Amino acid sequence: MIWNRTVRVTAVLAGTIGGVTSAVYGLLDRQSKHAQLVIGGTQGPPPRADGRYFPPGPPGGVTGAPGADALRFAVIGDSLAAGIGAETAEQVPGVQLARGLAEQLNQPVDLTTYAISGSTTPDIIAQVAAALARPPDVVLVVVGGNDVTTRLSIKASARLLGAEVGKLRAVGVGVVVGTCPDLRSIQPIQRPLRWIASAWSRMLAKAQDRTVRAVGGIPVPLGDLVSPEFLLRPEELFSSDHFHPNGAGYTLATIALLAPLCAAAGADARVEPDLAVLEPVESVAPAGSEFVEKAKKPRPTRERLGRAEPAAS
Repeated sequence: MIWNRTVRVTAVLAGTIGGVTSAVYGLLDRQSKHAQLVIGGTQGPPPRADGRYFPPGPPGGVTGAPGADALRFAVIGDSLAAGIGAETAEQVPGVQLARGLAEQLNQPVDLTTYAISGSTTPDIIAQVAAALARPPDVVLVVVGGNDVTTRLSIKASARLLGAEVGKLRAVGVGVVVGTCPDLRSIQPIQRPLRWIASAWSRMLAKAQDRTVRAVGGIPVPLGDLVSPEFLLRPEELFSSDHFHPNGAGYTLATIALLAPLCAAAGADARVEPDLAVLEPVESVAPAGSEFVEKAKKPRPTRERLGRAEPAAS
């Protein structure tokens, strides 16, 4: 995502959410400059690792011949979908999910990544069109954070996302959408600006959830399932830019996404008992004149994915 302007634009959004006086805007502007210094420049492109992934086989080989029918898996969206911040190709979320799908479905998986860093929801129109040139079997979409930074209205963003997911569903593609993460976990953004970004991103996520369900897609609330862990353990889950996840952070996200992707591929009944369950964490709410951030650590209900758990390098 393009964070050299993110926080300043988000400050302008505060006028839409609740009104901003010149004094408050000055405070938000100072906080935005601080966050820009801490976050720094955009990272380079993620490792590219598109290709065919096989289920694990016996020692010395893999199951499934190169010519065997493969599940076509496409990834669409922004920098989080592309894997900015992952240290190695094995940690890119598309790769982790392709390996998980291959094992759970016991068939090869062909991964194609269309996601581009900096994309907003209007940008996925071209990505969906490219994917539909040879329709995949299942698609993961992660988009929305940049819609907040570019002041795209929630209604317009959600409507457009629904239209693009609808195009995929119309030709039989299973679609899973990771809704907009909660931006409160971005530590370099100080309060109250962090609350403004959080409120906008959470409203967008809810709108995305509704429109995706309406067209037959499967929404996954990353803001509820994953973002609180980043708030609790930022030093473990963020990359060096303090914004994008690192390999461990992406692994956490794949735990939430793998089961819905298997369901979209028609294999939910077979894999459900072995998949991890993440419990939503209490969301933040303003209290009086102060913004209080509270997060209850999820109870230890998470189980290993067995051999199917994507392994970070």
